[in-house]
This record gives sequence, structure tokens and C-alpha cells, in this order.
Amino acid sequence: MGTPDFAVPSLNAVYDAGYDIVGVVTQPDRARNRGVVSFCPVKQRATELGLKVFQYEKVRLEGADELEALNADVMVTCAYGQILDKRLLDMTPYGVLNVHASLLPKYRGSSPIQWAVINGETKTGITVMKTALGVDTGDIVLQKEVDVLPEETAGELFDRLAVKGGEAIVDALRLVESGKAVFTPQNEDEATWYPMFTKDSGKLDFSKPAKQLVDFIRGTNPWPSAFCRLDGKLFKIWKARKLGADEPSNRRFYAQGEMATFFGKLCVACGAGEFLVLQEVQLEGGKRMTADEFMRGRANLNGVQLTQ
Repeated sequence: MGTPDFAVPSLNAVYDAGYDIVGVVTQPDRARNRGVVSFCPVKQRATELGLKVFQYEKVRLEGADELEALNADVMVTCAYGQILDKRLLDMTPYGVLNVHASLLPKYRGSSPIQWAVINGETKTGITVMKTALGVDTGDIVLQKEVDVLPEETAGELFDRLAVKGGEAIVDALRLVESGKAVFTPQNEDEATWYPMFTKDSGKLDFSKPAKQLVDFIRGTNPWPSAFCRLDGKLFKIWKARKLGADEPSNRRFYAQGEMATFFGKLCVACGAGEFLVLQEVQLEGGKRMTADEFMRGRANLNGVQLTQ
């Protein structure tokens, strides 16, 4: 059971490991680009593999009888996008194994990769757990840790964790199959939960220190992207860094969100008296470009205020 790109490596890994996949459950086909209805990535891959695909608006209400008739031994979920009820959780002898993109109990919820990057984590990983009725609360079967690279975006980390998720679910299935799986309860005292992202989640707050803003920009790349407004137009910041204390600058007072040009660098004043150095930007109606290219195409930006 899965829907987006992130779940495809798990489907591939289970298939390549030789397990008999009796069915693949995805979300219904949706209208995407310009209203064109298209398959989700998991359905596309399942179709290529010749697997039987099931789609339900609400699997709890529509799918239980049909899925029960498959007589599966175990159910695997990865970014499926629907909550399972007790009947579905108890449907197979070995229950439901879920691939989650964090080291649970930290980062429960639907956007663990983005939030881990935004919060400046240096390590994250994959957890395979036995799904329970709560959100990401089930007992842990295994975990695989990965380093978060210093300049890595959420999109780049997403791709690496998707592959790691495929490795993890096959390892977990083998443990269960051999009777060697140990299910460890999560420590609720260490649990953290973060909300789902929306289009407005990328709004920049220049009252925050530079390092937090850099991590926020990384964590919202590629979606929903970090943005503010320049002369009333949407202004996306794709990449930035903190201005070093030893870098030359004109240290006159700049209000938070005010742009500054220091020796050829395009900067923005932010919290704690620090500056953000913009590296890749995109103004509404234009293409993504380096800050140097953006500066060459505009008049003096020094003192221009960025707004929300």
C-alpha cells in the first residue's frame, strides 16, 4: 500500500526480493497537471510489473472485503496516505509493516524529512514498525540511520531515504519470515509530531537567525519552497548561506528583511543581527538563477525591503 515516488523503491525492493505481491493498493487516480488525470507513481510501477492494483477513496469502507479475500500473510505500507482501521490492521497473520522516514519516535507525522532538515538534524533514517491505531505509534522492527549532509535539501534527502526504505522493508520482512523479528515499543517520552506541509508553509520569517533560515530553505526545497515578496511579487529563495563574521560588510543598521549588497554579495538582514547570503533565487514570472545573475538584471537592491 503506497502512493507517491517515495514508496516506489520499497515496492521494487519487495518485488526484487522474490516475495509474492498479491496486490498493490494506491490512492485513486487524480487530476494533476492542467486537469489531466494520471496514475500515481506506485500505480505506474505496479502496472509495469504486471501486479494487480486496487484503488479506494476510503479503503476502510470500500476495500476490506476485497483485500481480505487475497489471503495475504503480511501487509506493507509506505506513504499510502490513508488511515487503516482495526479490521485492516488485523487482516493478515503478521499484521502491517510500515516504512516511515524518520528515527521514530521522533518526527511522527506526514512530513518527517522536511522537518528534520528544517530543524538542522545531522542524522535521520528509516523506521519499519508494526502499524497500530495511533499515528506512527507502533512497535519498531528495525531502524536504519543516515547522515543528513550539510547542504542537502529535503528533496535530495528524500531520494536517499526512499532507497534506504526499500532496503529496510526487505530486511524487516526477512526477520518476520524467519521468526527473528523483535518488536520494541516506542518511548512516548521522546515522541515528537510535526504537521503536514501546505503551500503557505514556505513563508520566510526574517526575524529568525541565519542558520535557522538556511535550514528552512533547505527543508522546503523543492516544495513548497521558501518564499517572501519583493516589490509585491513572489520571490523564492532556493539556496542561501550565513554571512560569516569574518566576511567584509557594511555594518550599518539594516532592518530584518532588508536587502544589502556587500562586496558583490546579495544579503538579507535577519535575526540576531546576522545576514543571509542569497545564492539561488527566482522572482515571480522569471527563471531560477544565481544571485549574481539576478543582481546584474536589476538596479541597486541595497535597502530594498522583503516582505511576507
